[in-house]
Amino acid sequence: MAQVPAESGTGVRHWLVTGASRGIGHAVAALACSRGDRVCLVSRSAEVSGVATKLGENAIGIAADVTSSEDLARLADQIGEQWGRLDVLVNNAGLHRGGTINRVADSDWDATLATNLTGPMRIIRAMLPLMPPGGAVVNIGAVVGFRGFPGDSCYGASKAGLAGLTQVLAAELARRQVLVNMVVPGFVLTEMTSSISERARRAIVNRIPLQRMGTPEEIADVCWWVAGSTYMTGSVVFTDGGLMCNL
Repeated sequence: MAQVPAESGTGVRHWLVTGASRGIGHAVAALACSRGDRVCLVSRSAEVSGVATKLGENAIGIAADVTSSEDLARLADQIGEQWGRLDVLVNNAGLHRGGTINRVADSDWDATLATNLTGPMRIIRAMLPLMPPGGAVVNIGAVVGFRGFPGDSCYGASKAGLAGLTQVLAAELARRQVLVNMVVPGFVLTEMTSSISERARRAIVNRIPLQRMGTPEEIADVCWWVAGSTYMTGSVVFTDGGLMCNL
């Protein structure tokens, strides 16, 4: 595929956000749409098309699985035909499987790494031919990728790996002027965290200096800023209410 031009001439950015049917991914997509950019929402669920429709004419929804190379090739073809370019890629799709090391099933380990680490690598590789100089990749990390929490070997390893991938690709893609950074949310109220018991939730919040959970919209604000930064690559931006500095 030929390289896209550096400027589209419209000033409108084109985004692809994975895991965009809910939570942080949906908040990022909604914010970008509200500010006049065009966004492709990606989710494994076919319902993502309806979710995109609710965001207005600047949004499209495509069902795809980030663990499937065939789906990602199809997705790249559709983005190329629809827009001819991609300015911002947000790797937000995530899978959480818990359990101590002697109880984690091999299938849970494999599924978590496939979604949280191999998936972002493959989608970056698939979308890179569409990204012009100044393009941005924003990987969504997790505090557990930097600090150990018992029972989170799968998730922690996958997010630590994603942090390493961010560093390597920031150096590797700098020659193309494509920026790669990571945003690390803290304890955010999403469907993934909603199943945590009230007792466990209080224990976590008590360790957060700001003494509250974050919201998807607060993480989206940071993703918007990171995607628009022009002299930042390889950076890790913690957005956690101070949790990391108190662990």
